[in-house]
Amino acid sequence: MLPAILTSLLVFLSGIFIDRGLDEDRANSAPRSLSFQLRHLHAVSRSAQVVFSDVRPQALDVHSNKSNTDLYTIRSRRLTSFRPPSFQEFSRTRSLYFGQSQLQWNEEEVIGPDVESRETLLELAKMTNNAYLCDDDPDWYDLGDSWNDSYPFGWEPDADGFRGHVFATPDNETVVLSIKGTSAGVFGGGGPTSKKDKLNDNLLFSCCCARIDWTWTTVCGCYRGGWKCDTECLDKALIEESLFYSIGTNLYNNLTYMYPNSNIWVIGHSLGGALASLLGATFGAPAVAFESPGERMAARRLHLPSPPSTLHITHVYHSADPIAMGTCNGVLSSCALAGYAMESRCHLGKTIFYDTVSNLSWTVDIRTHGIVNVIEKLLSQPWAPSAEIGREVPELKTEDDCVECFSWEFGDFPASSFRSNRQGGG
Repeated sequence: MLPAILTSLLVFLSGIFIDRGLDEDRANSAPRSLSFQLRHLHAVSRSAQVVFSDVRPQALDVHSNKSNTDLYTIRSRRLTSFRPPSFQEFSRTRSLYFGQSQLQWNEEEVIGPDVESRETLLELAKMTNNAYLCDDDPDWYDLGDSWNDSYPFGWEPDADGFRGHVFATPDNETVVLSIKGTSAGVFGGGGPTSKKDKLNDNLLFSCCCARIDWTWTTVCGCYRGGWKCDTECLDKALIEESLFYSIGTNLYNNLTYMYPNSNIWVIGHSLGGALASLLGATFGAPAVAFESPGERMAARRLHLPSPPSTLHITHVYHSADPIAMGTCNGVLSSCALAGYAMESRCHLGKTIFYDTVSNLSWTVDIRTHGIVNVIEKLLSQPWAPSAEIGREVPELKTEDDCVECFSWEFGDFPASSFRSNRQGGG
């Protein structure tokens, strides 16, 4: 009798402890909100060095668009990410051209933003829209020669290239790198970097060297007449000429030097969003991109080793934005008139797509591309089609059937044969 009572008691007690353990596991895995504060501003110095500027507490109200508080509260969730063993190993595999299968990716569970929360997307969008450093604000500093690579062209603090902010939680557990790209030449104006920006944009996001028609001067020599483009030439030109991705990896590596034990997220708008996505694919960092041009083609041409999954990358865009939709092309398009060939349309990872043309009667217009428009007119109020089915945002989907540059024929078309054909036809 006594052994039976003891057995029952042990079963009862073990059940209590198991339930407690399960409750603790549920609590640990449940979404929790993280509070972020602006810590640094980042750019590139006149000597092409990645530089950071600490933001003093008294300056927070100057750099923040928030009222009454300088904190951004964001709901998080657990997600699966794939990281390379090291950036050096990633770069070595990339240099092998088609050696992606040789890289051993590490599968990890990390904390990322809860992108199915409208408030989370709204806060992240506001973080990408932060004002830039004023001329009379704190001095810039770098991290030493061992952590900064030199490039022939950089982001000067008074220029309009890629730059942005660094946010962190009070305990530095999670850091957010915000990158705000610019399309100043598209919207009018420009600046000291606009010419180089245009070169990089046209290399990354055009089908073939920004060949729109015979009146255009191409940005690389890979066009082979008709609708033919030499693939090897194009890949080589993009890797050698474009600074976009190289500056991004340098920036990320500098940040990991500053925060070696932190979980890093990358966010951005427009071209900054494309860079955020490429960095997410490279380092396995959770990434959220707003109104980004399609970067899947650029990732392939840059020979980035492909992780088993890129579902830790999220794109957010709407149907009235011709840049994100890949429709800002053609001789008479707004982009082409400004000298940009924005022809890519396929995105990595998952997409949250707002059909504003059908549901809000928006007109397709490049002026809807701005992040302020997304904040004030899209994310600041519930999205009715999603609310009707009990969701906060549109359902996340992958762009599996996306096709771009379908008119072009890519292959081995040596320049010598192209010149011979032209001479023979002349």
